[in-house]
Amino acid sequence: MAIHLTKESKILVQGMTGGEGMKHTRRMLAAGTNVVGGVNPRKAGRTVDFNDRPVPVFGSVTEGVDATGADVTVVFVPPAFTKAAVTEAADAGIGLAVVITEGVPVHDSVAFLAHARRRGTRVIGPNCPGLISPGQSVAGIIPADITKPGRIGLVSKSGTLTYQLMYELRDIGFSTCVGIGGDPVVGTTHIDCLAAFQDDPDTDLIVLIGEIGGDAEERAAAYIRDHVTKPVVGYIAGFTAPEGRTMGHAGAIVSGSSGTARAKQQALEAAGVRVGRTPTETARQVLAALDAGA
Repeated sequence: MAIHLTKESKILVQGMTGGEGMKHTRRMLAAGTNVVGGVNPRKAGRTVDFNDRPVPVFGSVTEGVDATGADVTVVFVPPAFTKAAVTEAADAGIGLAVVITEGVPVHDSVAFLAHARRRGTRVIGPNCPGLISPGQSVAGIIPADITKPGRIGLVSKSGTLTYQLMYELRDIGFSTCVGIGGDPVVGTTHIDCLAAFQDDPDTDLIVLIGEIGGDAEERAAAYIRDHVTKPVVGYIAGFTAPEGRTMGHAGAIVSGSSGTARAKQQALEAAGVRVGRTPTETARQVLAALDAGA
């Protein structure tokens, strides 16, 4: 099994005919992902050939869903059009919308996330790398060749650290890796993924990657303490961040002691989470936790 994405998932790509959409659609197809169509109203009716794999272009998400039964969309459209794209996907009955776009205005994110929730559409992102269930499917920009199927679940704010931990633990492998994005407002949280991994019989251990700023990791720690019985290993990016600076993601804003890496580490450790101070140390903590449970 996996969470949110399996080999059965049928994927549309909104913005497939753009530069990034073309590049990553080709990579998704090479990884075995079932991409069933693209969406571009100006190029509806055309077919794009990806290494002898023809993919039709539809004029709307609804047309794509009606023709293919698609249940996932990956959004590669400019920030100004992201709100309309996600709203359209939700109205078409898409179950999962993966929003790769960076720089989406926060007020747009708030609006389309509220609409998606009302429609029953899960959103991952915006400003995220997407998710991968290795050996099954990729929805987004996560490289498929740096790990293998296994029994670790990973949820991360950081795309780069997602890739690094996938590579560090490539000999163990993952059930699903989810990059939730680092914006102040995102559709899927650490807690959402923790709950899904806890319920997934093929996930034995969970890796949680956070970063300085906000209180998402503290809330995740409280959830772990009360609801998660599987071992959890954490890493917080930003232990060496200078005080008074905004670092990296839009959500990485520290005010006083609130949102610091140390405060998050303390909250997670109080909930029984092993926390590494570097990605490599975190990978070693995962191996130690797996050995302890063997």
